[in-house]
Amino acid sequence: MSKLRLAKCNKMKIQQNTEVPSQEASFHAFVNATEIKNFRQRLLTWYNKCKRDLPWRKLATSEVDADRRAYAVWVSEIMLQQTQVATVIDYYNRWMQKWPTLQDLAKASLEEVNEQWAGLGYYSRAKRLQEGARKVVAQMAGHMPRTAEELQRLLPGVGKYTAGAVASIAFGQATGVVDGNVIRVLCRVRAIGADPASSAVADKLWGLTHTLVDPAQPGDFNQAMMELGAVVCTSKAPLCLECPVKEYCRAHHRVESERAASATKLLGRASSKQLQVLDVEECSASTGSCNLCLPPSEPWDPELGVTNFPRKAIKKQPRTERTATCVLERRGSDGKPAYLIVQRPATGLLAGLWEFPSILLEPGKEKQQKAALAGHLQTWVGSNATVGRMQHVGEVLHIFSHIRQTYVIYFLRLDKDEGNWNTSKELSGYRWVTKTEFQNSAVSTAMKKVLNTYEKWSHTVITPKNVKRKRDLVHGRQPVSEDESNSSKKQLSLDSFFATNSKN
Repeated sequence: MSKLRLAKCNKMKIQQNTEVPSQEASFHAFVNATEIKNFRQRLLTWYNKCKRDLPWRKLATSEVDADRRAYAVWVSEIMLQQTQVATVIDYYNRWMQKWPTLQDLAKASLEEVNEQWAGLGYYSRAKRLQEGARKVVAQMAGHMPRTAEELQRLLPGVGKYTAGAVASIAFGQATGVVDGNVIRVLCRVRAIGADPASSAVADKLWGLTHTLVDPAQPGDFNQAMMELGAVVCTSKAPLCLECPVKEYCRAHHRVESERAASATKLLGRASSKQLQVLDVEECSASTGSCNLCLPPSEPWDPELGVTNFPRKAIKKQPRTERTATCVLERRGSDGKPAYLIVQRPATGLLAGLWEFPSILLEPGKEKQQKAALAGHLQTWVGSNATVGRMQHVGEVLHIFSHIRQTYVIYFLRLDKDEGNWNTSKELSGYRWVTKTEFQNSAVSTAMKKVLNTYEKWSHTVITPKNVKRKRDLVHGRQPVSEDESNSSKKQLSLDSFFATNSKN
């Protein structure tokens, strides 16, 4: 075989065995090594200059012990799930001060853990965090798993994202992470408009993060991606001009191209040479067959710009529920009020937390809500006559992730000689607390709203004028106008109010 013919054959083999990325694949991916290198460099340079000063980042860089470092990152990542950074900071600082190590957390009771977590929401996170700490201490000699795969497999409540975050930040594993901020950044950078919750898009996004992550600084890179989505590539008002990687953003290129075309049309052809805007590569499957592009039913909207991406997921409407709850009060020997709180079941919504005596109302039976609550209160009150004094306070709405919960609030005050007034009669799972003790207990934000609503009611409706008006109505007299009333504006005490009511 001649050298010329051999050369031709080798060339044909190379062409047959070389995989050339399709136009579609290259449009939604990073296939250029130089582009990847520059993307990493620009993002990390920006992050080192502009990153927020957050307590968990300090611990991640200053803590020498790998297990303590991983624990500090783990706590922060669990707290940050579904919760804003500004809210988490104080909780995180208090938590780490109380339980600086895995061993400290493992020794704590669930009651103590819930008290520290109270108000942060999604309480099952705290329970699983403590369960994980106990498992590490009891079964792993206090040593955290070192890889994302082991973290996800061995620790309760640790999913793919949390495992990747801990492994990359604490142990330097070169693995990517995908959270809401990263989804937003990558969907805009690579013009991915399909539903992020679909398996095809999820797989694509995880693949992109593994491709982009800097093997030399995986923790910083992953934090930089999340930081970019949190402070620059935001959901509603992105700061594209401040973005360090806008040169690689296909959504930004499209906006600039449309802006350039509009300017060219207005100014004439002569101005087109002065407009230097990168061309937008069209996905070969943009007609609708690509499972990553914007769907034909939701085409590009010029008014939305880069916020065309990612596609907004259709949220499931939360179910509506109504719960009747009673602020049950007694007065101690010092004359200060105490409130009865009961512990919720160990499983389900707000598991293990404390609340005022409450009962979920059946749909369509709202008119019987007072009677239903009265029956529930018999455990602590003991007599129907006492329950008949319940006063309707009002309602307060609290929205959980999947429930719109309306609390119908009642108030009842127990005297010394009735019901479960005496401390010695208390049972397991119930306790009387002062207002300060209530605020420091493991109670939900919803219950704090209930107490706040009751306090506003007690300080606004129980006034001399209202008591006199109530007395007039009871005796069939026409209430006098405000101008005719000589009532003092000074509020009556609750004692006076209920004494008046009992006489009527």
